[in-house]
Amino acid sequence: MPTDLSTRAGLGRAITLIESRRPDHQAQARALLSEIMPHTGGAQRIGITGVPGVGKSTFIESFGTMLTARGLRVAVLAVDPTSRRSGGSILGDKTRMAKLAADDNAFIRPSPAGDTLGGVSRKTRETMLVCEAAGYDVILVETVGVGQSETVVADMVDFFLVLMLPNAGDELQGIKKGVLEVADLIAVNKSDIDEHAAKRAAGAYEIALHIMEQIDPDWSPPVHTVSGYSGMGLEELWAAIEIHRRKTETSGSRLRRRAGQQVRWLDALIQDGLTDRFLARSEVAARLAGIRQDVASGKIPASLAADALLALAFDTS
Repeated sequence: MPTDLSTRAGLGRAITLIESRRPDHQAQARALLSEIMPHTGGAQRIGITGVPGVGKSTFIESFGTMLTARGLRVAVLAVDPTSRRSGGSILGDKTRMAKLAADDNAFIRPSPAGDTLGGVSRKTRETMLVCEAAGYDVILVETVGVGQSETVVADMVDFFLVLMLPNAGDELQGIKKGVLEVADLIAVNKSDIDEHAAKRAAGAYEIALHIMEQIDPDWSPPVHTVSGYSGMGLEELWAAIEIHRRKTETSGSRLRRRAGQQVRWLDALIQDGLTDRFLARSEVAARLAGIRQDVASGKIPASLAADALLALAFDTS
């Protein structure tokens, strides 16, 4: 392992290098990633999402602290699509997980979005690799925002955990099908407040999962009741994650899942690179604003405008 990743400060500098947009920093980051690749891939990658108010921060702090007490090193990466306006807040993340942030076996880092959710995907994936090379055993990727970020994160982890509230009535109506389709486990959080309501909610979520198409034939997503505040059910939750790991490793689906993620990541990087080069062409830059205005005003169809701009950028005749 590269010596500059052996300390929190060194790991932080490496991640800052990856997040930088400077061309020289990007070149250094690529060299670093090439160097560390043999040291990556060993961590358990867990994505965590949940509806507003579900208690993600409290849950992650309790869950992460439980894991570090077992001797595991835990990295928490917070993905927030809105952070492109503020740049994210390391202080904010450490304040809401103060106990975990003070743990020598834990590392907390926000992942800025950049201009697109694809930017989230790229920076978070590369940050995850650096954390693995630094020796972290569990990577928790938290979706702070809502919407498309959930499925983006699900496509970069081994296990996707969805936290829900115990009031299953209206809450069940608000569950997005796309989230259920990628969930490996649903955990009803804050179950210590009303255990009966939590059990009713768990039953409703189990029914909802049963009507969804099972993505992995080797795993039927279970529903657990937990409490990030009291720690109730966290040991059983970790046991389920470990069972999932063993089953998918034995069947080969874990390896296939990661391989598919890598290929989709490559495709996304190619698409992003082509877009960047397209917009950087002087011919395109000179006409883009005017053509956008013509499309907005209805003077020309968007398809014709796109053809014209693409011809400007890629016409080799």
